Amino acid sequence: MAHPQLAHSVAPELNCSPTTTPFQTRAASPVHYLPDQHPQFEPEVAIDSMRSFIQSRILEKVDVSSVDGSATVSNSSKSQALALYFVFNLGLTLFNKAAMNKFPYPYLMTAYHGLASFIGTSVLKSRGHFTASQVGGSRVTLYGFSFLYTINIAISNASLAMVTVPYHQVVRATTPVFTILIYRIFFQGTYSNTIYWSLVPVVVGVGLATYGEYYASTTGLLLTILGAFLAALKTVATNRLQTAGLHFSALELLYRMSFLAVPQALAMSWLAGEMNMSTFSWSVAKTIAFDKTMVLTIPSGQVGCLILNGMMAFGLNVVSFTTNKKVGALTMTVAANVKQIMTIVLSQLFWNLDIGVINATGIGLTLAGGALYAYFSMRKAAKIVTPVEDMEKAD
Repeated sequence: MAHPQLAHSVAPELNCSPTTTPFQTRAASPVHYLPDQHPQFEPEVAIDSMRSFIQSRILEKVDVSSVDGSATVSNSSKSQALALYFVFNLGLTLFNKAAMNKFPYPYLMTAYHGLASFIGTSVLKSRGHFTASQVGGSRVTLYGFSFLYTINIAISNASLAMVTVPYHQVVRATTPVFTILIYRIFFQGTYSNTIYWSLVPVVVGVGLATYGEYYASTTGLLLTILGAFLAALKTVATNRLQTAGLHFSALELLYRMSFLAVPQALAMSWLAGEMNMSTFSWSVAKTIAFDKTMVLTIPSGQVGCLILNGMMAFGLNVVSFTTNKKVGALTMTVAANVKQIMTIVLSQLFWNLDIGVINATGIGLTLAGGALYAYFSMRKAAKIVTPVEDMEKAD
């Protein structure tokens, strides 16, 4: 118990009266406005805010190479990465066409590829090729990133059911345009006029190369456009997670993304009815193999075919993530368009696909546009990277 005299001497000094304490706090009470005191909408303030947004997000220009990390990578390194990307991407595409056409379950195949990638990266992690970093509060970002990959496939498949294949390919060819818009609006990034002009034949060429019957419902059109936007967003997000913020390596990003993507793809498969026993023929998995007319044969039969497919998917994911970090998101979308054209050319060689004059013109336009894009991109990069390389040699 406090001493009476001490309490008597301290209390007057503190003087805790509610009317005199300088640190007095009161419970917050609602503010009541009179009818003429409500905050009024001021058009001038709204216009100023919009002008400020346009000034900061549209008018200000930042070179994208300083945002996507490609400015510090040499042209030779970029060329090697792109070459590997084309080899793995075309190889897996043709492999699936030749051997997996009897397995029409895209979500299950996505889950299988994710599982193969997780197993592959887990093995590399156990051998010390990379170390998993502490992500802490960034788990939400990783969840969102993995979901972006899964929902991109879901939207693409849903739109394919509502539009014709040529229409779908034409709209998807506009992915570079959405990539430019994402960088422009969210990162104030811009490209040179020569880059913009070189994209015109790349996009138009794909439309001509895949020329055919065009039909789309309103819902199908909206879903296809959304799919193109999500494809661009996924590519930009892949680059940002490796070059800014978390700075993941390609292996760690794939390790974390594939672990989360597998259950999501399985859930999508179940929702799409792929796991329905009345529609899923389990014997299909036993009949996946190359056609007898194919020269290439797979040891150990169908099991070896599936294992090889998973290994190629894992390799493609690693190469794709690594290439994205080196060359940037826009180059990846342009490469995807060129890869689509290369697939048509190789399909004509292997499966005698009929190519008309309009299709051949589109193929030529896309390849020419891709070559122009590569030339302008590398010419600019040479001006940026060369001084850095000279400094390194001097050291």
